[in-house]
Amino acid sequence: MTGQPGFFDLSDRYEALSAAGDPLERLSSVVDFEVFRGPLVAALRRGPRRKGGRPPYDPVLMFKILVLQALYSLSDEATEFQIRDRLSFQRFLGLEGAVPDATPVWLFRERLVKAKAIDKLFASFDAALKDRGYLAMGGQIIDATVVPAPKQRNTEEEKAAIKEGCIPESWKDKPAKARQKDRDARWTLNYSRAKVKEGTDPRAFKPVDLAIPMFGYKSHIGVDRTHGLIRTWDASAANAHDGARLSVLVSRENTASGVWADTAYRSKKNEAFLAKGLFTSHIHQKKPLKKPMPERTARANARRSAVRSAVEHVFAGQKHRMGLFIRTIGIDRARIKIGMTNLAYNFQRLVWLERRSAPA
Repeated sequence: MTGQPGFFDLSDRYEALSAAGDPLERLSSVVDFEVFRGPLVAALRRGPRRKGGRPPYDPVLMFKILVLQALYSLSDEATEFQIRDRLSFQRFLGLEGAVPDATPVWLFRERLVKAKAIDKLFASFDAALKDRGYLAMGGQIIDATVVPAPKQRNTEEEKAAIKEGCIPESWKDKPAKARQKDRDARWTLNYSRAKVKEGTDPRAFKPVDLAIPMFGYKSHIGVDRTHGLIRTWDASAANAHDGARLSVLVSRENTASGVWADTAYRSKKNEAFLAKGLFTSHIHQKKPLKKPMPERTARANARRSAVRSAVEHVFAGQKHRMGLFIRTIGIDRARIKIGMTNLAYNFQRLVWLERRSAPA
């Protein structure tokens, strides 16, 4: 019959976790989460506590729970279970008492949504990166990706009303149904261009381009070329035009002038914006209408792609490793989900950068 676990039993289990290479332990050793305390306290604005009420959880503890959700794509209920079940989660959070259940986690995130706190939280960590010497350098790469959300099953009349920014008549007397409908997400087509290998027999079957319909939101980011860290970001409905976000994403704090982006960002307006700001445009050239791509332009685009492809590693990490998916309703909640995922990516990237620079 096993007895009650003692202190040294827990210590031994922690040592075993460390020996196995606990990624959350490395994260805790590299990232100072106290830099978020000030913005969190300002966003929560808690009043005096009622006598006899349960004391609030530490805001940094709750923020770290949101980090876990972003890293492992967890719902509120799954987060509560995993914290109770996984010793690595408990050590990362520094839990010594009660485990927050799903409701406090949801309420904490909602308060951050209402306070629109995610931009200040992101800015706080970016300032901490600069203090550690990770300045935005080498130019910047701009891109966007569609983040899927649960598909809506609406009638044609309901879709038309939503596109006009109105609440469908059939929902007005059903507030519970209206709360479960996402009126901010949109449909878009995600194009996948077919590639033909060199030397392929011209008579052979040629792959075709695909246009895949997707529903949800769009994540826009600007990555610095030297460190691969996300420096600027924005969120929108999935049907938003990428090029319209260029002026929001381009940062004047980068030490180099180069800006890389795909053809969606090429326009006279964007080129004028970059020239006025003394930026060097490396935006892909578009193919002439009904004409073959000039060889010189194709070579120039290939050189740009060699740099621009680095941003795809960011999206791959967020979508495949972190399982980025919008479970919530509305652009404000989607924005904090995308923002937390960007922060979590930067945390992991910083761990990698620190490990690379550490002496052998």
